[in-house]
Amino acid sequence: MSVTSGTKTESGVGETIRVVIHALLIALVIRTFLFQPFNIPSGSMKATLLVGDYLFVSKYSYGYSHYSIPFSPNLFSGRIWGSDPNRGDIVVFRLPKDDSTDYIKRVIGLPGDRVQMRDGLLYINDTPVERQRMSEFVGEDPCGSEGGGISRVKRWKETLPNGVSYETLDCADNGYMDNTNVYNVPPGHFFMMGDNRDNSTDSRFLGQVGYVPQENLIGRAQMIFFSIAEGEHAWMFWRWPWAVRWNRFFNIVR
Repeated sequence: MSVTSGTKTESGVGETIRVVIHALLIALVIRTFLFQPFNIPSGSMKATLLVGDYLFVSKYSYGYSHYSIPFSPNLFSGRIWGSDPNRGDIVVFRLPKDDSTDYIKRVIGLPGDRVQMRDGLLYINDTPVERQRMSEFVGEDPCGSEGGGISRVKRWKETLPNGVSYETLDCADNGYMDNTNVYNVPPGHFFMMGDNRDNSTDSRFLGQVGYVPQENLIGRAQMIFFSIAEGEHAWMFWRWPWAVRWNRFFNIVR
């Protein structure tokens, strides 16, 4: 009896190990080739994405580079089954100046475009992007002001030349990057901007972000699957009833 029982126990442990290994392999394949979860740590994409949003990014949208693989081993250069993002896509990419850091921004300029800010208005190829005033954004401070709290900020609806519309925030009437030189987007690169225009380190800052190579693209933001208020911790499940933003679950990212 004791021998039979021991054999069954060993068999059960072995089966459990096999199930765990299979589950890890499936998770690795999904993460590498299909979807990867990301969370939003800063307010640079407010009001589209909020601090505390958790979202799925589709890895297959633009093909695969070595950045698609966990730990980014330098196994090959360029992209496999690569395709360019559309203007207006929200994209996760590796920071060109530090390829261990992920950023998330909106694609504004395509290869060959000329991009410029003039008096807070976005110009693409010398044409102003259509912009309409909306009601003020009211919510967790998007401008990085001392004290934080709830703020009221100007909000606009921008429509790109291909018809993609989204909201932007305007913290200051004469912000630091409201007037810029012309940015000439090189071949094989993209110009990224945050929707929170006065509180976003993006391609306008050539020394910190600059033009993003196609190889650095990780994937396209698709859907918010979880969201918790700024300053809260997702692991504190006992605070979920009042800390979780239930209305943001399963929102499609646009």
